[in-house]
Amino acid sequence: MTTASGTPGSARDDARELLPTATPARTRAALRTLIRPDRGLALTGIGVLVAATAVGLLVQPLLGRIVDTVADGRPAGDLTLPVVLLVAVAAVQGLTTTVGLTRIARLGESVLARLRERFVERALNLPADRLERAGAGDLTARVTGDVARVAEAVRSALPEMARSLLAIVLTLGALALLDVRFLLAALLAVPVQLLTARWYVRRALTLYADQRVANGAQQQQLLETIGGAVTVRGHLLGEQHTERAARRSRTAVGLTMRSVNLVLGFYGRLHIAEYIGLAAVLVTGFLLVRDGAVSIGTATAAALYFHSLFGPVNAALVLLDDAQSAAAGLARLVGVTDLHEAACPHETDDRHEADDRHEADDRPEAAAPAAVPHQRTGPGAGAVTVSGIGHAYGPGRPVLHDVSLTLDPGEHVALVGTSGAGKSTLARIVAGVQRPTTGTVTAPAGASSVVLVTQEVHVFTGTLAEDLRLARPDATDADLRTALATVHALDWAEALPEGLATVVGEGGHRLDPARAQQLALARLVLADPALAVLDEATAEAGSAGARVLERSAGAALSGRTALVVAHRLTQAVAADRIVVLEAGRVVESGPHEKLRDAGGPYAALWRAWSGSRTAPHA
Repeated sequence: MTTASGTPGSARDDARELLPTATPARTRAALRTLIRPDRGLALTGIGVLVAATAVGLLVQPLLGRIVDTVADGRPAGDLTLPVVLLVAVAAVQGLTTTVGLTRIARLGESVLARLRERFVERALNLPADRLERAGAGDLTARVTGDVARVAEAVRSALPEMARSLLAIVLTLGALALLDVRFLLAALLAVPVQLLTARWYVRRALTLYADQRVANGAQQQQLLETIGGAVTVRGHLLGEQHTERAARRSRTAVGLTMRSVNLVLGFYGRLHIAEYIGLAAVLVTGFLLVRDGAVSIGTATAAALYFHSLFGPVNAALVLLDDAQSAAAGLARLVGVTDLHEAACPHETDDRHEADDRHEADDRPEAAAPAAVPHQRTGPGAGAVTVSGIGHAYGPGRPVLHDVSLTLDPGEHVALVGTSGAGKSTLARIVAGVQRPTTGTVTAPAGASSVVLVTQEVHVFTGTLAEDLRLARPDATDADLRTALATVHALDWAEALPEGLATVVGEGGHRLDPARAQQLALARLVLADPALAVLDEATAEAGSAGARVLERSAGAALSGRTALVVAHRLTQAVAADRIVVLEAGRVVESGPHEKLRDAGGPYAALWRAWSGSRTAPHA
């Protein structure tokens, strides 16, 4: 079960609907599911740590024996055996501790890798409208801050926490073996420690969750302000955006200071517990030695045992701070992985079916995920059927109304219409990256059988060859050159300083919009999908580059079924069929000549577009 996140302390002056955060019960269930494949590793790691801790507990009795030997005035030779045993204990404990912590660390890394894979998979398949409502800042904060927090806890806090808890339990047992009265004295510190932990946990979980949300909201605001700096300046909105960013920052800083004060109060209470327990053990030892119930060495061992608890107890309770912060981050990551409706509409997530069955046992209240309104045809088929598709981005905000159309195998269909007609929404639904509110889409089978190319092309940092191989990792250099040649990009690619080995993207050779789009089209050729969806893929190239890109797009689409959102009507002219959308409804469908001569909406668009091309420039 997950809950929607909100931004604490901020006015609701935006319509952001942050991604969900899992409840504590759901987070624990997900953690059990993640650990389940490595149960053997967990059991052996804990077993070795138990042995290491038990061996280490021999130090205090051996030191007590040395004290008794000196107090009784025995020969110096009697010290040889306990000293040798101390050396042996140190060696064995060091070796077993290393082995145990290594296995626990391996367990943590395996769980972390599994969590990352699941998070990335679900994040990549988030419906576009869901991500838009949340804002990129929320997802970015989870990918960066929350993943880093969980990773830090797994690599440092988890092994130390396991060792500390074992040391506490076994040390208390050793105190009882010396004399149960020592144990009772030591337990006087426990109520203070438990109350401290309870006081801390009740405040920390909510505080850290609020802090993560506030940081995400702050990051989102900064991204919007910086990314839209030109528009902000152009509309003289700098002061408003600065105040909004300052308000988000004040909220984040206020929550950070509350967490600092919480930690300071936490430490202060722990010190009180330590002094209470140590004083009780020392007084008990004094009374028992005075009455002859125990030796000085035994009382010394008891005091050393309790003193040795300072480190593990403090470590466990201090790590509670890291654990609470990591738990808040983990809950936000699990919240994303639990978005079952975000699973890719063209592909069933078979790899997680077993995990999901286990998770269902842990959360019987969870409803089964809704059926994905996409069906798959046979391998390699290019036919696409859209039936009764409707979509809304929120109550009262319908974008598509009962849209139905069919794309025959190999057919090129162009979507045209005025801005806001619903062209891009329909394209994303057909491509499978966005779920419709109603209706179904039957599309080609297989994840690689549908590829979407939009005007927003990302050039990944790396060599040009690596960037191309994102579409087909096993592609040879010859395959890459063939794909580039197909989209008429081979000449400029080979003219780069190091050819296909040239580093492109952030920090590398910058590609202009037209070349970046050709790179995306070359990826499409390498992926070789049965269905290609182009959403205004030539819109960012400018007039000169548009002609080149239209030629590249035509070559990339050759031989495959294609749905093209036409930014320029020259793309529509080249299509086999044109579908005209108006206010989210299909109002016309047919070839260019027929629609142009029909005098309907397409004819009006054609006249307006043709007139703008022939009009003289001012």
